[in-house]
Parts: sequence; structure tokens; C-alpha cells
Amino acid sequence: MISVNNLSVQFTGVNLFDDVTFNINDRDRIGLVGKNGAGKSTLLKILCHQQEPETGTIVIASGQTVGYLPQEMVPEGMGTIIDVTLTAFDQIDALEHQQEQLSAEVAERTDYESQDYARLLGRLHEVTEQIAMLGGGNRREQAEKVLLGLGFRHSDFTRLLAEFSGGWQMRVELAKLLLKHPDFLLLDEPTNHLDIESIQWLENYLSTYVGAVVLVSHDRTFLDNITKRTIEITAGKIYDYKVPYSEYVVQMQERRASQMASLTNQQRQVAQIEAFIERFRYKATKSKQVQSRIKMLERMDKITVDEVSTESIRFQFPPAPHSGKIVLEASHLGKAYGDNQVFANVDFLVTKGAKLAFVGRNGEGKSTLAKIIVGELNDYEGGFRLGQGVQIGYYAQNQAAMLDGEKTVFQTIDDAAFGDIRPKIRNILGSFLFDNDDIDKKVKVLSGGEKARLALAKLLLTPSNLLVLDEPTNHLDMDSKDVLKNALLQYTGTLIVVSHDRDFLQGLTDALFEFRDGAVHEFKGDIFEFLDYRRMEHLKELETAKKKQGSETVAQTVSQNKLNYQQAKERERELRRLRGAVERIEQEIGDLEQSIAEKEALLSAGSEQTVSDGSFYADYQALKDKLDERMAAWEDATVELENFQNS
Repeated sequence: MISVNNLSVQFTGVNLFDDVTFNINDRDRIGLVGKNGAGKSTLLKILCHQQEPETGTIVIASGQTVGYLPQEMVPEGMGTIIDVTLTAFDQIDALEHQQEQLSAEVAERTDYESQDYARLLGRLHEVTEQIAMLGGGNRREQAEKVLLGLGFRHSDFTRLLAEFSGGWQMRVELAKLLLKHPDFLLLDEPTNHLDIESIQWLENYLSTYVGAVVLVSHDRTFLDNITKRTIEITAGKIYDYKVPYSEYVVQMQERRASQMASLTNQQRQVAQIEAFIERFRYKATKSKQVQSRIKMLERMDKITVDEVSTESIRFQFPPAPHSGKIVLEASHLGKAYGDNQVFANVDFLVTKGAKLAFVGRNGEGKSTLAKIIVGELNDYEGGFRLGQGVQIGYYAQNQAAMLDGEKTVFQTIDDAAFGDIRPKIRNILGSFLFDNDDIDKKVKVLSGGEKARLALAKLLLTPSNLLVLDEPTNHLDMDSKDVLKNALLQYTGTLIVVSHDRDFLQGLTDALFEFRDGAVHEFKGDIFEFLDYRRMEHLKELETAKKKQGSETVAQTVSQNKLNYQQAKERERELRRLRGAVERIEQEIGDLEQSIAEKEALLSAGSEQTVSDGSFYADYQALKDKLDERMAAWEDATVELENFQNS
């Protein structure tokens, strides 16, 4: 067990933690949540003694070990992938050497009845148990299994670590940490460098991990699939919920609503007591009652409501300029890097308004195709063309790192802005949480999340009708991801998004391109429908192997069961699509109603803007017309959903 007692930490004069106390038990599955900057990463560093608190203690039970994976790190060790990974067993090597020495000493001793001999046997037994617990007998097999689960291929094992990108090197560090089997596993954003298949493998691995797991992650689905307990860090305090993330959100909202209700009741009670005191303060006959109420106020425990920052980025993409019906077209498209053929003979047609996701293992060509689309790569095979009038907005996977670190926040936007947008630069930066004190900061001193927000802000400067976003949610907190997703749902152009975040993709796209084994396959549906389909494909492969060994009767039974299952999944897929359509329209209606209400508030107030701005009434009428159109669409979508449910 790890015991945290009266922990206090300050950062730039602000309390990150103020007298915090809690325990981490041996089999806990904990999600650490809170706004960016709340102190999640700091707490992990304190738990593994990489950082010391101002006050308080961290007590770890004797003999227990702690393993920590930071968001970014410089990988340790040189050599091949498998050799570097096997360094995870250095502790076992040392124990086995110690075991050999102890065994040799035991063999030489003849004082079988002495206490020294008994202690020697006890130490040998203890070391042998430690080796068995750490899996000393099959270390290469363990290493290969973990590496394969994290997305490496057998052919990668003998390649040098230096040949791989930083993201793949981080996977090796994660593999080493998992193979060490620490009693407490502390992981800070472990999915940032993983694809969906690797994330699912890691979920399964952590679900059955023998020790405790403490996670910092902005991936809701990942948290829900692993954690059973959620610790929220807010305003220097922690709140401990014995539930996964989604249930925590509900309970957290209920807690804050209860705090507000209690505060309101107390304020009403205080007002009544103060009114009594004021009314009868100078009446001798009421002096005892007045004094009693004064003491009552002095003894009253004042209820406080957590001061929680409600800031989040707020923006919407500019209206998409007109483009032709065909946005992208590829014929026998291929791309190779030397002898490595990433993909070949890819054919596709993307039409105006499509919302697509690129999914698949890292290294299969998702970012490569994105770069071909935006014109960063031109040395490809086959044919590719953009449609008429296509204007591209591009967010690269390393977009934040590509910013000029020597420029200020303001200069970064000012250099990219032109025309009528220039006077609005401060407003744009403000909507991305950069205040007047921030705009003169150099980009190199910004956090990863701040750089990501600044890179997103640049996307607003030029209207586009094709957005290509490569891992846009890295470094964004959950609230910011929700805002980005809402903005993309309302975007009127064509969207292509590369992402491993299943929660972010759900309901955002209506089709996927899966990159696998050098080919690109199109799938109609959202991400969870696709994952269901891939599980079915895997089951089919297993059933095919079984049928070769089974009888014809068994094969027919399996085939019929599989058909029934497929039909049920297809019905479920269609039902989710129809429900998603209704929910998206409801979101649009809510946004339109809010915009109309804001216009009507200006009308009611008689604002000078409504008189001087000639476009005000035209915009107001356009919003009302759009609301009528969306209401009609909602009725049609609702009827279609009800008919399907009743069919």
C-alpha cells in the first residue's frame, strides 16, 4: 500500500495540493482526473519520489516497488529492440547471480544445525521466490509477447532502436516497465503514442495486472475499461470516487449541485438570523435571543463551493467555401519508402461533406496518405487529384512541435493572419484561453496543451472546405476535446481525421478507411461499429480453423450461429446510426436556439448594434429559417428511428 499523508505542494504561489490524504491499495485501478495544470503529473512524480512535496509524507510498504512512465522521456539504452527490451530483466539477472552465489555457499557448508546455515537457506529461498515472481524462466518469450501486443512485428525485433520514431521508442519504454512487474504502475498518458489495436491490448493487459494501476489519461473509453476508482484533483483538493470515469462524472455533478444547494440554504438561514439580530439588537426584552443568534452565527461551519475553473476553449470553424461534388479521387495510389511499400493500389472517391476517419496500426500509412492529400508528399505511385475549388486546412500530428519557438503567441497568429481577420487576433487567442499576459510569451515556454491550442487557433485564420486533422486531440483535456468535437460536428465542409481516440471518433464520422497489410479498406459506420466488425472478422478466422477439425454438422451449426450473430450486429449498427443522426440534429437545434436567444436578447435590450448593423436582421431570419429546417429534419429522423425500432 502507498499512504499519502497531509500532502501540500505549491506551484508559482498556487496550491496544487493542500493537506491531501489518501491511500492506494495493492489491487486498485485508479484514474487521476482534473484540468490541465491541476497537478496530475506532479502527483505521479511525488508518488515515485521524483519530486518532493513542501509538506506531508509518502509511505510505501516495505519491499514494494513503483514503476513510472512519464508523458515524454529520453529512452535509455542502445541496441536492437529486443536487446533494449530485455534490459527490463536486469533485476532478475542480479538475483540469479545472487542465487548462484548462495547455492554455492550452501553446498560448501556443513554446519547444518547452526543459525547461520538456517539464515542462508532462508535467504536462498527468498531470492528463488523473487525470481519466480518476476518470471525469470521465460524472459524472451515474455518480452516478445509484450512487444507484439504494443504493435511491433517480429521483423522489428532485430532492428536498432535508433531507427524508430520517438513514439515507437516510448512503446519500448512502456514494454520494459510492464515486464518489470512493479507493485504500483503509474502511467501518465500511456495511449498518446499507441494506435487503437495497441490500446485495446493494453486495456486487456492492465485489467488483469497483478499490482495496482494509477492512470492519467484524457481517453474516456480507456479509463472506463480499466479503472474502478476515480480521484479528482481540483482547487488543491482531491475527491475520491469508488467508480469508473463515466459514473464519476455523474456523481461529481451531483456533488457540486448539492454544494450549491447547501450554500444557498445556509445563506438564506444566515440572512434570516442577521435580520432578527438587526431588528431586535436594541430591545432589552430580546437581548438573550439576540446573543444566542450571534453565537449561532459564530459557531456555524461556513459551507464553501469548490472554485472550479469553467474555462474551456470556444470556437467554431469558418463557413466552408463552395467546392465541387468530388473532393478527392485516387486510382491505384501507392507509396513506398525505399524497400518498404506502405500501401499500394488504393482506389477511393471522397465526395463533398463526407466525414471520414483513418484508423489502423501505426506505420500502416495513415499520416502518409494525409500528407499526400495536403500536398506534402508528391513522390507517389498511381493517380491522385483534388476536386475543383478544394481549399485545405491541415493539422499535422506534430503541428505543435512545428511552431517557431522563438516567436510569441501573438506573433504566431499575427504572421498567419491577413485581411479582416487581423483586428480579431486578440479575440481569437482569448477564445483559446490565451489572455493578455499569455500573448507575449514565447512559444518555447508553452506546455504541450497550450501549443496544441495555439496550433488549432491557426486553423481558424483561413477558411477551408477540406479539413485534414492528424491526431488533433493529443495534449487536449477532455473539455477541450468536447469543444473541438462539437465544432467539427457543425463544420460544413469535408472532414478527414486521423485519431486513436475512440470516444472522440464516436458519432463524428460516418465512414472509416482502415489501413492494414498494405491496403486501405473502406467501412461504412462509426468507430465502435467498426471495432465490432473487426472482432467478428477475428472470430470468423478462428471458426474457419475450427471447422477444418470439426465435423460437417458442427460446421453448419457454427455457420448458422455466425449468420444470426451477423444479422443482429447489422441491426444494432443501423440502430446506432439512426440514434446518432437524431442526437446530432438535436445538438444543432440546441445551438441554433441559443444563437436565436442571444439575438433576441439584443433586440429586447435595444442595443445600438441591432440598429447600426444592417446584417443583424438578415442573420436573425437566417437562424430562424435554419431552425425550421432542422426541426423538420429532426421529425423525419425521429420517425425513421421509431419505424426501424418497431420493424
